[in-house]
Amino acid sequence: MSPGPRRLPVFSAPATGALRYGEPVNTTDHGPEWSLETGGNANVIVLSGDWIAQQGHIPDFPSDGLRQARPGQPLAFRTDGLGRWDTGMIGFLWALKQGAAQAHLDLDTETLPDAARKLLDLLPDRPAPHGPPPRRRFAPLAAIGGSTIDGLTEIGTVTELGIETARGGMASLTGRGRMRLTDLMSNIRDAGPSALVIVSVVNFLVGAILAFVGAVQLRKFAADIYVASLVGIAMVREMSAVMTAIIMAGRTGGAYAARIATMQGNEEIDALTVFGIPVSSYLILPSILSLTATMPFLYLYGSLVGMLGGFAVAISMLSVTGAGYLHQTLNAVALDQFAFGFVKSIFFAILIGLTSCRIGLRAGRSAADVGVAATRAVVVGIVGVIALDAIFAIIATTIGL
Repeated sequence: MSPGPRRLPVFSAPATGALRYGEPVNTTDHGPEWSLETGGNANVIVLSGDWIAQQGHIPDFPSDGLRQARPGQPLAFRTDGLGRWDTGMIGFLWALKQGAAQAHLDLDTETLPDAARKLLDLLPDRPAPHGPPPRRRFAPLAAIGGSTIDGLTEIGTVTELGIETARGGMASLTGRGRMRLTDLMSNIRDAGPSALVIVSVVNFLVGAILAFVGAVQLRKFAADIYVASLVGIAMVREMSAVMTAIIMAGRTGGAYAARIATMQGNEEIDALTVFGIPVSSYLILPSILSLTATMPFLYLYGSLVGMLGGFAVAISMLSVTGAGYLHQTLNAVALDQFAFGFVKSIFFAILIGLTSCRIGLRAGRSAADVGVAATRAVVVGIVGVIALDAIFAIIATTIGL
């Protein structure tokens, strides 16, 4: 006669009175127990009791827990006495699954609860190996090439975004666009009238500094009157456009990037995409149009305020009359200088709007990413404005302007 099933020692843990919300009260709670029965055509793992991780008594599966299992026979389960369970039992079963894979035993999970079987099937037979981190090799050419490719890709993406925005603007002119007039007016108010104070202060001080520095040197040659020419040409040709663009990059560009990054984190961008609303027309177009519409006028206003700052310094420090200062300014600053600065301010506005919105769109979805996007938009905007101004300076020298 063949021997009957052989039951190995039972591994158990004491029960506690912990209950889970929504479950019936059971006054006969038992701690988790498991045992291995051999015999017949399978090795059987018997599970009983409540396997609740919060109780803190989930037994560990020993490394030699399947030492008594019969080789070549599958490993099955019996769950007649199984009570409540949660992920604590899944952790135990995963350790058992790894032990079965090492012992070359097939695992039969048909008798487990459906939810436990599905969760266990998602886990691998063995955990992923934790090897040493890959060593970073010194490859300057690869780094330069990768940075170049990433930069060109980003330039192409920004260009494509600008083209889509331009198409949305043309569609809005024909009445088929998705841009709301209220959004455009709100952005114009934020980018225009709300920025007048800081534009006035900065440009006035820049004009005053130019006049002060010029007066120190020109006074040595009795050429005090040429302070007006210095301030007028410097403000109209370079300083007013550049300083106003830097102010808008720090003030408005950072706000655009933070707003779009917040929408990205709140999944509002995803919602717009699901509803088929183009982001380029709904969000980016009002931002770029508002900057493009207000920056030229802020430039002209900044030029006037800067020349006023130079006027205040010249009157107070030099022997220059007000009429003489005004006359010298009108003679020194030609109309083409205003046109040159006007065109530059438009390109600065487009650059700030596109880069800020692009940085906001590629931001992460956490609260920290909002601050990172705003900071990056300010840095990229300022550097981009200065680089673009250098290009304009080369163009102006080439055409003799």
